[in-house]
Amino acid sequence: MNASAKPERTRLSAEDWEDAALKLIADQGVGALAVEALARQLGVTKGSFYWHFRTREALLQAALERWEQYGEREVISQIEAMPDPRARLPELFRRVAHEIAPHRVYAALLKALDHPQVVPVMARVSQRRMEFLTNIYREAGLAPDEALNRARLTYAAYVGFLQLNFTLGLPRISHEEFDAYVEHMIKTLTPG
Repeated sequence: MNASAKPERTRLSAEDWEDAALKLIADQGVGALAVEALARQLGVTKGSFYWHFRTREALLQAALERWEQYGEREVISQIEAMPDPRARLPELFRRVAHEIAPHRVYAALLKALDHPQVVPVMARVSQRRMEFLTNIYREAGLAPDEALNRARLTYAAYVGFLQLNFTLGLPRISHEEFDAYVEHMIKTLTPG
């Protein structure tokens, strides 16, 4: 081997940095997001970061937008495309129940609602999710006021469960108990 040969460098995309930022946010919170720590974790220099982003805040904004778009693209648009409105809620509950990474990011963002970049994203996400749920309930046959109230209850149950689970570490339940809880949610919150 030639002593002057340099090791092959890994080329990271902006998306690689955004994914790493979201994982760090999920694990340690928004405040832990630091360029140097991410570069070390990814095995690259900070120069790689600056190729894609001007500042830490630019990375945070891009990562938050990526997370927001995932929810829109991978969940909402796919559920909306289902032809049977009554099948949408059970599918939504089952799908969302088994996607851990987005929930961990959401729970971390709930703890950072005093951060100026987090607030508008969380407001948009919550508004869009409430509109989505309200529409599902309307299309399933509920009156407008009842659909809105059921959407509020559904979203509050989701956020509350995340807070209990990721913030407080409660409830500690087995996979079987969790699956039973999801089925209970479906039975309770899906119009008959």
